[in-house]
Amino acid sequence: MVYNRFRLMIILRLLFLAATLVLAAYLLFFAQRTFAVGLFAVAAVAQFLSLIRYLDRSNRQLARFLDSIQHEDYTQTFEKADGDPSFQELNAAFKAVMDKIRQTRTEREHQRRYLQTVIQHVGIGLIAFRPDGHVELANNAVRGILRVHHLKNIKTLASLSPDLVRTLFQMRSGEKKLVRVQLPEDQLQLALAATVFKQRDQLYTLVTIQDIRMELEEKEMEAWQKLTRVLTHEIMNSVTPIASLTSTVARMLGENDGPATELSLDEETVADIHAALNSIQRRSEGLLHFVETYRSLTRIPRPNFQIFRIHELFDRVERLLMPQLAEKSIPLDVEVDPPNLTLTADPDLMEQVLLNLLLNAAQALESTAAPRIGLSARLDEAGRVNIQVADNGAGILDEVLEKIFIPFFTTKSTGSGIGLSLSRQIMRLHGGTISARSRPNEGATFVLRF
Repeated sequence: MVYNRFRLMIILRLLFLAATLVLAAYLLFFAQRTFAVGLFAVAAVAQFLSLIRYLDRSNRQLARFLDSIQHEDYTQTFEKADGDPSFQELNAAFKAVMDKIRQTRTEREHQRRYLQTVIQHVGIGLIAFRPDGHVELANNAVRGILRVHHLKNIKTLASLSPDLVRTLFQMRSGEKKLVRVQLPEDQLQLALAATVFKQRDQLYTLVTIQDIRMELEEKEMEAWQKLTRVLTHEIMNSVTPIASLTSTVARMLGENDGPATELSLDEETVADIHAALNSIQRRSEGLLHFVETYRSLTRIPRPNFQIFRIHELFDRVERLLMPQLAEKSIPLDVEVDPPNLTLTADPDLMEQVLLNLLLNAAQALESTAAPRIGLSARLDEAGRVNIQVADNGAGILDEVLEKIFIPFFTTKSTGSGIGLSLSRQIMRLHGGTISARSRPNEGATFVLRF
C-alpha cells in the first residue's frame, strides 16, 4: 500500500511536470508569449526540484531505517505526523517494522536471560570452550566445584590439576571420564561428560562436571556395611556356641573335686584339657570382641545436633589426651579462628572423631625427632567450618593414602582398621566430609569439612 501511494505520487508529479513543459513549449512556439513561458519554466523548475526533494527525503528515511538495522540501533523513531500522506504511511510502515524488531529483540533477550538464569542455577557444572581453550560459558556450579572465581581459559586450571586440563582438551563428543583432583584442603572426584557442536563456523566443546565423591563414598560405605552385617551374623552364629560349649566343659571339669582317675583320665591329660579349653575359650572371647568391634561400623547412633563453641570441644579433647601426649613429649598446638567460632553437630561424636585422629597422629610421630600436632578450626572461603588435625611425621604414601578410609585396612600391626572408616561415617551423618593430604617426610593433614 505504501509503495503504491509512493509510485502514484511520483507518476502524478511527473505528469504535472510534463504538462507544464508541454504548455511552456506551446506558448513559446505558437502563442509567442515570452512572459508566460518564463512563468511556466519557473514552475517546471520548481516541480523538478520538488520531485528531487521528495525522492531525496524518501531515500533519507529509507537510508536511516536501513542504517539503524545494520548497526542494531533500534532507538530510532519514525513519527506519523507529517504533511504528506504518503510519508505518513511510509513512516508508519517503518515504525511498525522497528516496533516488531524491538519486540522480537526484547523477547529474545528475555529468553537469553531465562536460559542464563537456568544455566547459572543448575546444580551441574557446565563449561563450554573453544579448541584453543577460551571459555565461552562457565556457570556458578562449575566455578564452585573447581573453587575459581573467574575462568577465561581452561589452561589456567593447570595450576589446579594438569590432568583435568589434559582430559578436557582430549574429550570427544559423547565421551565420559572420571578425574581425581587434589585441592589444597580437599579432594574431588569429578565425572565429566562432553558433547561437541558448531555454531557460526566455530567449534565448541560443552562439558558437564559433577563432583561424585560424596555419592561414591556413600555407595562404598553401604557396600561395606552390608558386608559387615553378613560377616558378623555368620561369625556370631558359629562362635557363640563354641564359646558357650567350651565354657561349660571347663566349668564341669573344674567342679569335679574327685581324683582324675574317676574320669578315666590321668592328671596330666586333665591339665592338658584344661589348657586346651582355656585357650579355646580365650580365642573365642577374643574373636567375639573382634567381631563386636567391627559391628560398631553399623551401629553408629544418629547425631544429636547441638550448637556449641568449638574451643570447648577442643578443651575436652586436649584434657583427655594430655597424659598420653605428655608421656610422649608431643606438644599440641590448638587454634580457633575466630575464638567464638561455633559448630552445629553432635559433640560426643565429634569428640570421638578428633580423639581417633589425634591418637593416629601421635602414633605416626613415634620416630619423629621434634614431634608436633596441630589442631585448628576456621572458616573456609565458602563460609564453612573446617577442622584440621596436622602432624609433622613421616607422612603417608600415595598408594596407602587412597585406601586409609576403607574399612579393615590398616598399616599397623595392632590396628583394627575401622577408626578412619568410622570417622568418615560420622562425618557423612553430619552432611560433611573428611579428607587427607600428605607427602612423604612432610607429615599428614586430615580435614573435617562441615
